[in-house]
Amino acid sequence: MQIHRSGPLKQQNKAHKHGKHRSKGQREEGGRVNVKVLSKKAVTVQRKNDRKHQAVQLRKKKRDEAISRKRNVGVSGTPPHCCLVVPLHAEVSTSNIVEKISSCTESVATSKTESGITHVSVQRFKQRVEFVTVKHGDLYSILDVAKMADSIMFVMSPDSGLDRFGESCISCLMGQGLPSVTLVVQGLKDLPPKKQKEVKKFLQKTVEKWFPDDKLHTLDSEQDCMLVLRHVTSQKLRNIHYRENRPHLLSEHIQFELNQDSETEGTLKLTGYVRGQSMSVNRLVHISGLGDFQLSQIDVLDDPHPLTKSDKHKHKAGDSQDYEMMEEPEKVTAMSVLKPDTSKLESLESEVVPDPMEGEQTWPTEEELAEAEGKQEKVTRRVPKGTSDYQAFWIVDDEDEEGPADDDDDDDNDAEMAAIDDDDDDVDDDDDESVILSESEEEYEDVTVGEDKDQKYDEQMDLAEEQSVFAKLKQERQHVMFPDEIDTPQDLPARTRFQKYRGLKSFRSSPWDAKENLPFDYAKIFQFNNFKRMTRKILYNDIEEEELDNSVLAWTYVRLHIANVPKSFMDKHETGAPVVVFGLLPHEQKMSVINLVLRKSHDLCRPIKSKDKLIFHIGCRRFTANPIFSQHTNGNKHKFERFMPQDTAVVATLFAPISFPPAPVLVFQDRPFGEIELVAKGSLLSVDPDRTVVKRAVLSGHPLKIHKKSCVVRYMFFNREDINWFKPVELHTKWGRRGHIKEPLGTHGHMKCVFDGQLKSQDTILMNLYKRVFPKWTYSPVVNRPTSIARSSNYVSMETIDEEDEEKEGAAFAMFD
Repeated sequence: MQIHRSGPLKQQNKAHKHGKHRSKGQREEGGRVNVKVLSKKAVTVQRKNDRKHQAVQLRKKKRDEAISRKRNVGVSGTPPHCCLVVPLHAEVSTSNIVEKISSCTESVATSKTESGITHVSVQRFKQRVEFVTVKHGDLYSILDVAKMADSIMFVMSPDSGLDRFGESCISCLMGQGLPSVTLVVQGLKDLPPKKQKEVKKFLQKTVEKWFPDDKLHTLDSEQDCMLVLRHVTSQKLRNIHYRENRPHLLSEHIQFELNQDSETEGTLKLTGYVRGQSMSVNRLVHISGLGDFQLSQIDVLDDPHPLTKSDKHKHKAGDSQDYEMMEEPEKVTAMSVLKPDTSKLESLESEVVPDPMEGEQTWPTEEELAEAEGKQEKVTRRVPKGTSDYQAFWIVDDEDEEGPADDDDDDDNDAEMAAIDDDDDDVDDDDDESVILSESEEEYEDVTVGEDKDQKYDEQMDLAEEQSVFAKLKQERQHVMFPDEIDTPQDLPARTRFQKYRGLKSFRSSPWDAKENLPFDYAKIFQFNNFKRMTRKILYNDIEEEELDNSVLAWTYVRLHIANVPKSFMDKHETGAPVVVFGLLPHEQKMSVINLVLRKSHDLCRPIKSKDKLIFHIGCRRFTANPIFSQHTNGNKHKFERFMPQDTAVVATLFAPISFPPAPVLVFQDRPFGEIELVAKGSLLSVDPDRTVVKRAVLSGHPLKIHKKSCVVRYMFFNREDINWFKPVELHTKWGRRGHIKEPLGTHGHMKCVFDGQLKSQDTILMNLYKRVFPKWTYSPVVNRPTSIARSSNYVSMETIDEEDEEKEGAAFAMFD
């Protein structure tokens, strides 16, 4: 049978337009779909079964990663599971809770170190856990241990739940990066049976806003303790990025030896488990709140807390060691010793030695330095009779309220604030007797007889701090009403006052050289050509084999010899306080300009001014600095912010050691009586010295005569020369008109201006001037430990709360009494 096949000359008729949906390939090709397009589409567009299979594979991969992460902690041959026990109320005793958990069954082996760490080995679960207890109110210790802990156990009170410190502690930990959480309460069985369910339900609802998926456990019986212990060892571990890329160690034993050639520095010996990554003896280490140091030696020791006694003999180098020797690890013979290689040892150099002849930087002469030192004189302050030295320290004179002279920190609202102060100080004629005070009356000490409660409250309040906050509040309110507007001085030419400022045609598109007129501090910092590429290279590249030869693997029990540690560290160190050491990545000891994205705490009403001294927790670091704030926007220029905004994000720029993102950021501020207060949270944005922060100054004028599009403006300048100097700068009004200066009129500051439309008599003419601002070199790695946490609206110390305040705080729990 012969089949007819159509030839190449067959007529092709146009297809009927039926109006139905055509595939994407048909629409792109204009009709028939090519075979190559079909093959590519099959690769990109998967079928339903293929998508389900891919989802199953991804879920299996994540499950395997979680299981491997869990198996790397707590089992034999790995470091014990580190659990931080945090009391959320002052009535909670963490030592009793740890003791009850460790003695819940006979199959649990317990040992305790001199730092207060309790090691628990559970044969039933084939797991070992180390419980770290901290004091209630010691926020820095909680934050330091939480940076390397595998899980946190929050302990609540059955009577009051959690207090103010507990709320602040949870807020700080969630901003820093929270590991796995276990919620427990002890003493619930002591309440009447009818109220136990209500109290547990109320406590669960209290912490639900922070931990909606975590269950509240009780610790009232041995069975409850075993369930909690099983939950701690079997729960899913959360991944905290900044610590997974760095080796870290929690010290179990601390020893300090002075150097032979120095009485102020010595060698600090810390013993503990290496976690995270391998620790190299050639790399630098960082002690939180103290600084960066070099390692002189690493001793590899036998594990003193094995899961079973057979594991102990497997890992021992000889039969001469036993359990009693582990109580003094400094006397134990090391299995191996690692010494640093001098040719590969990383330097502590954090600053560049600038060349005074390089570029346009200037170097002060010896005469200028001597003259500057000669001007530093002791400040004497006049205080009322009977004022103690501590109170005199907080009292600020009128001359010191403005702070040191600073070219970059212009007090633009001085005239306006002085006018407001003058208005506030006006009184009626009937009150003249209370206003006029003679010198002789100030010499006498006036004692007001009152209640003991009022006197106690006054002792806990700092009057100078109250006045300083009040002045900042008025400045912030004035800045919100008239943003960046300042008065032109009448006794000083405007061209002299604003000689560092310039006009811009467009803030967004006008060019600004980032390397122009840099201060001398920028010659001492380091900068990367491509910071993102350097971050990927350091964080995600494998360690070289040569570096592994001088490293100890993670999960190894070692003794670190940290060289040249100040003796003052041991003098201030409290017995039992934890010491956390982090290994630094390459370049992390070098200084640069870092940018942080911050958001102000929602319950903080006090203003935070730019260049105020703040305490920063960035990853594993803790230091103090004075940052400058700018808007978090796109573009090559960013507007300077005089105050930290309340509802929007802001970027803080400061000099600090290099850190690699992502890294969480906590910002605190010192308060009176040794307290600290959480003011902002955020994350590390970048390490970029070229970020241009531009400060804006707005000069305002008022229309005198209006004739169509032209107008006579006054009060912006006060002499003819200033008008000619600022003539090229563009003008604008609050109602959207744009114009320029045409010519000056007379010699007293009147000028004729032309706009793109007719002005209204109630409009205001503005001129924008800009200059670049830079942060100050105020970095300090040494941070003193606070005594307590201050509330945003209460400056009273946590340890000195009145009994009436405690009754008010416990009013919500009165139903359970």
